[in-house]
Amino acid sequence: MESDDQVESDRLPSYARIRPLALAVFRDGPRILVEDKWYRPEPFYRPPGGGVEFGELAVEGVRREMREEFGTEIRDVRLLGTLENIFDYRGRPGHEIVMVFEARFVDSSYYQAERIVGTEGVGTKFEAVWIDVSQPLDRPLYPNGLLELLGESPG
Repeated sequence: MESDDQVESDRLPSYARIRPLALAVFRDGPRILVEDKWYRPEPFYRPPGGGVEFGELAVEGVRREMREEFGTEIRDVRLLGTLENIFDYRGRPGHEIVMVFEARFVDSSYYQAERIVGTEGVGTKFEAVWIDVSQPLDRPLYPNGLLELLGESPG
């Protein structure tokens, strides 16, 4: 039997639900790897990763996302913290609980690449780039509070 909360949740539009995310921060000195996002009213940066699936631990989700997006394995995965992101996306509210992990690529060649092409779940290609977070950024870095979590002061 479904609870009243479950029935109510099923009636909510998808954008009105809280979305759990698992993101991976890869560091190389003052640089971190971020997805170069352009499909918003304003371009922004965000570490790679994605949604946590039902029944999946967030750490498993971040490993799966790196295999799916970049075709690679990661190591030394550790939780840095959790951020909550409430935002507006194309006129609709969004709400995410973001588990932020720090990790290392098993394949060290990723640290020499200026741009890394990844693939989203639907086959859409995207680029990830290294940005120096010790310098002022040319666009926002999401989720909000990430620089503080990393121990960096916004440029």
